Amino acid sequence: MKQAFGAFIEREGISGEYLKIGFHPSSIPLQQRWRNNGLSADFLAGYVSTFFPGDDQAASARQSEIKDAISFIANELLENAMKFSFATQQHTVTIEVFLGVDAVRVYTVNGIAPERLDAFQQFLNKLLTTDTNDLYIEQLERNASEENEGGSGLGFLTMINDYGAGLAWEFDSAAATPNHVTVTTMVRLPV
Repeated sequence: MKQAFGAFIEREGISGEYLKIGFHPSSIPLQQRWRNNGLSADFLAGYVSTFFPGDDQAASARQSEIKDAISFIANELLENAMKFSFATQQHTVTIEVFLGVDAVRVYTVNGIAPERLDAFQQFLNKLLTTDTNDLYIEQLERNASEENEGGSGLGFLTMINDYGAGLAWEFDSAAATPNHVTVTTMVRLPV
């Protein structure tokens, strides 16, 4: 059974340039994984930026902006996927980058613990229905007072507020294994 939050765009049928990388989240300790996440995000950003040649000063600036945005987005998505991946599942975390005419789409797929599902979906509903500037301030205040349990959502809010990205999620649970839920996070970055 699939359930979408936001304007989720399926990956099936997408043609053109794309890159996909897979990770096993429990192969090394999470703290050691952070460096790998940053390197992977920078690699993806460098790959995408080559499709935006920088022949003059304006084009070079645009290429640099796209590269910085993809690096930030990919790093945040990888960190979230690794940190919140359902550790007892033998599920690979993947990140995919698709280059389109008017947008770059980045997808991460990871397992999610059943006990985290409801709270995460409630947060997504709030994120998709609340002014993101107000929500950003609220989350900063919550972090400052240390009332934050789990993820703060500041990465998602930064993607929306600072980069103009559109976010969506799809949850998928197989009928044969109802406790096995995967979440696909999609970020659409206009270019």
